[in-house]
Amino acid sequence: MKRNNNFKLWFDRLLSKSLWRQFGILFCILVVVFLLSWFFLNLSGCRWGLFCKNNNIGEWLLPLYLLIDSNALNNLYIKSVNGWALFVSSIIYVIGMFVFNGMIISIMTNAIERRVTNHNEGHIHYLKSGHYIIMGYDDMVPSIISDIFRKDNEAYVLMLTSAEVTVIRKKLMKSFTEERMKHIIINYGHRVSAEAYRDIRLESSKHVYIVGNRSKSTHDAINVECVDSICDYLQQPGISGCPKRIICVFEDLDTYSAFKTSEIFGRVRKLGIEFVPYNYYSGWAKQVFIKREYKDQNDPTASAYQYPSVYGNGMTSEDKKYVHLVFVGTTNFAVAFAMEAAHVLHFPNFISNKKLRTRITFIDRNADKEKDEFIVRNRHFFEVQSYIYRDLTSDNSKTNAVDTRALYFGRKGNYGDGEKYKKGIDYDFLDVEFQFIKGDVFSESVQAEIGQWACEHNKKQYLSIFLALSNQRENFVMGMNMPDMVYDNEVPIFIRQDRSDNFVTNLREADKDIKNDPKKNVYSVVKGRKLVEEKGKPGRYANIYPFGMNETAYSADEKSLQRAKLINYLYCTMSSDHKFQSLFVLNSMSDEQIWTEANEHWKGLSVADKWSNLYNAYIIRIKLDTLHAMRGHTCDIESLSDDEAEIMAEIEHNRWNVEKLLMGFRKPHYNEDKYEHPDHAELLTRNKKRFIHHDIRPFDKLNDIDNLDKEFSRYIPWIMDMTEKG
Repeated sequence: MKRNNNFKLWFDRLLSKSLWRQFGILFCILVVVFLLSWFFLNLSGCRWGLFCKNNNIGEWLLPLYLLIDSNALNNLYIKSVNGWALFVSSIIYVIGMFVFNGMIISIMTNAIERRVTNHNEGHIHYLKSGHYIIMGYDDMVPSIISDIFRKDNEAYVLMLTSAEVTVIRKKLMKSFTEERMKHIIINYGHRVSAEAYRDIRLESSKHVYIVGNRSKSTHDAINVECVDSICDYLQQPGISGCPKRIICVFEDLDTYSAFKTSEIFGRVRKLGIEFVPYNYYSGWAKQVFIKREYKDQNDPTASAYQYPSVYGNGMTSEDKKYVHLVFVGTTNFAVAFAMEAAHVLHFPNFISNKKLRTRITFIDRNADKEKDEFIVRNRHFFEVQSYIYRDLTSDNSKTNAVDTRALYFGRKGNYGDGEKYKKGIDYDFLDVEFQFIKGDVFSESVQAEIGQWACEHNKKQYLSIFLALSNQRENFVMGMNMPDMVYDNEVPIFIRQDRSDNFVTNLREADKDIKNDPKKNVYSVVKGRKLVEEKGKPGRYANIYPFGMNETAYSADEKSLQRAKLINYLYCTMSSDHKFQSLFVLNSMSDEQIWTEANEHWKGLSVADKWSNLYNAYIIRIKLDTLHAMRGHTCDIESLSDDEAEIMAEIEHNRWNVEKLLMGFRKPHYNEDKYEHPDHAELLTRNKKRFIHHDIRPFDKLNDIDNLDKEFSRYIPWIMDMTEKG
């Protein structure tokens, strides 16, 4: 058996690990050759020691000088030098030349090259504290970095990635200027490695973004492992401090939804860290429905483009139109957008006309199968609310509509043994409904249906079309070839794009300009044998909008987070008789005191309650649009009248019903319902911990809890004022 050469292995590892070890070995060699030089000088027989003494030269200097200069002995002691001494001095010089001219120069050159290589490959660590950390890399990272720079212009961002650092740096250079790149540090390392955490000083950072690579099938699992690894690291002895916030990206919608109600990351909360789950698709939905803007990340000087409202300028109680969102495809984008829309699109006209629900329609070739999966994933919603299914693939599709009235789960014996209760249970009281249409979007029947909806736009409905298929080209082709009624009636079309928005945006802007150009905007028709010219119409593609671009993916909504904290603060500080602190008391407190208390209350909140407050905050903008429409003006919001407070309270409860059902809560069964068994109400109320909520019911069938919703509505102006300061 061949013996292992352990010495060579040890020596090679010693050289490769650290530059200082290389210098240490060189120093040892210098000591050895210095001793050799001293030995050969003594061996030569010349009286070099006496010479050094007479000329006040240290005896250690001449042996060293000989290593550098072969003529040193001749120059300094020429009279006493013989042939043997010259031979010795030559040997010493050869050794010195090898050491000084060879090893030292090569090691210095190697040191410089090694440092450059280590820098380029991300093995040198610079940042000590106050930095932002991004773990992993995919196409949404530039938008995260841009968001950080928007909040902190002088921030330093550290990226930890196991990908090739030089490749990542080249990708980032496409999005950021050379000056910005000076504030971006890229380090090589794995996001689940505690050793990497020490190198990047994780405990001293401000925020940590756990991104990973969403194209990997194990993305979510590794990100969860990363959160656990961070908690393990921060709990080690000797580690002091921790980041303020961890933002963790989840790719799968079901995983993301589960973490809205799960306390799986309770360890993070105990460490005093704010944990924020983030989903790429839902994040884009919030940009479209809540922030209503997008921005070209490659042009920092460009202003943001505005998305249109899917509900016009606001809806009143007398409005006869309903909001209708049409999604072509049932991809992750379509499902995420539909879910977010269901959470926030609630309006006052449903109060006076229960048929005017927000309608969300999916068009898909496999809608029959996709329908079943969607219903199962949101089973508690469909226990109490009907859905519509239509098959437009057959010749007689026009008569093939089926309106299923909550038969999927609710009336199959799930509600206990109360027969009277079964018959009298509340169904179809939600203000959101889903429709599933089986068919090809390019088929004649589906095109005719879309055309009919477009003709009703701004008359019977506010129509918006979302082209959300996985293939970018298919979305673009569909967007360019909708029925003419869609373009003529200015129906907004949202086209999912993978990367740049430039083509769609430029096409829209060019066609919008036609409306204001009298030379181009000419539309002539003959009416009663007379030629009539109509002006003021935009071009064909003036209402197309891109969404889903990777480089514009991340956009943190800090305003909504602040409003959610204030909403929670109001509920946490209310009195035992369910009264909020008066506005007089709140206005007499300092803003600093309110925010300090609000942040503390937020830290101790359960994940489910955090999301409930967030969705309450998201809808505030829509409530404000509603109030402005009801008042007939758009001035700053004032205090609410009793009627306005009543309407806002019912809108809020309708939103709350949908939120609870979509987040996994369910309406209680007969033998669980505290309203049916008031003698056991106190104990039955505890079932909320098992995601059973008794207040999932129509607004007019609530007990005095509706007064709290009315009172809360009066605090909307205060919440807006607190979050708009500065």
